Amino acid sequence: MPTILGIETSCDETACAVYDGDRGLLAHRLHSQVDLHARYGGVVPELASRDHVARVAPLLRETLAAAGIGFGDLDGVAYTAGPGLIGALMVGAAVGAGIATAHGLPLIPVHHMEGHLLAPMLESPAPQFPFTALLVSGGHTLLIAVEGVGRYTLLGESLDDAVGEAFDKTAKLLGLPYPGGPHLARLAERGQPGVFKFPRPMTDRPGLDFSFSGLKTAVLVAMPRARDDVGRADLARGFEEAVTDTLTIKCERALAQTGHRTLIVAGGVGANLRLRAKLRARCEQLGISLFFPRAEFCTDNAAMIACAGWIRHREGRPPDGPLFTTPRWPLSTLAPPPQG
Repeated sequence: MPTILGIETSCDETACAVYDGDRGLLAHRLHSQVDLHARYGGVVPELASRDHVARVAPLLRETLAAAGIGFGDLDGVAYTAGPGLIGALMVGAAVGAGIATAHGLPLIPVHHMEGHLLAPMLESPAPQFPFTALLVSGGHTLLIAVEGVGRYTLLGESLDDAVGEAFDKTAKLLGLPYPGGPHLARLAERGQPGVFKFPRPMTDRPGLDFSFSGLKTAVLVAMPRARDDVGRADLARGFEEAVTDTLTIKCERALAQTGHRTLIVAGGVGANLRLRAKLRARCEQLGISLFFPRAEFCTDNAAMIACAGWIRHREGRPPDGPLFTTPRWPLSTLAPPPQG
């Protein structure tokens, strides 16, 4: 079975991994740029690109050494082609293309969100097709019907802020440091339920789309009532309850619409413990199989890119073509792998 090197540089993590079809994930390494961007309160694209350039070669050497292999043992190189920051994407693409060209290997462009979508395949047991997927990250909130690799039907998406953006913006309102989502979740653990009651957006009407901008506004209006640390914790708890309830309601609707008996949840917000607990309880009630990647593979990483590249390579090598990167790339435009 092929051995695939994965490279991820779509935003503010530099990551490398090696995935083998027989032995699974052999090694993965990641460098986070959180400290670099924290002083600015968000990702600075130019700084992100420069840091990728400085970090990727040492990470590659470290990853291959940990896997116990050399470039000559690889059967392909997968890289994140998009979506993402174009300068950051170009770093991983150029490094991947250089390795592939030097060693006569196929170069496999991977859609970043397909990487997240297939991340649960890194676990054992892995989900089986078909399934319904909830992809929740800083830039995306998607419900997708998945019939197979590249066979994706968009069921619903955010009409404004992605759920991860809503977490980060609400955290900023509460004066929490960057990146705000994990800090808000930790603050919410100390809060009391029911003190702040926020709407569950777009759950009072049919459909599977999301909207979180109004929820952020509701938090802003409620801020004067959060006068101390206890009040801020209660407000964070109310916000998190509203978001996780909304996502749970929409997932149940999507499962009813598709008839699937399996739900997978991936993306950075998929690591949220309250969301996991609510979905797990509801899926148990409904008799639905639920799959998450482990927390470290919810956020951006190269293990998911290597795994997705391996799956694409296994199901049909992509035709050779020009190296490409793209900052915008709708998941719905992906095609199944060519056979043969």
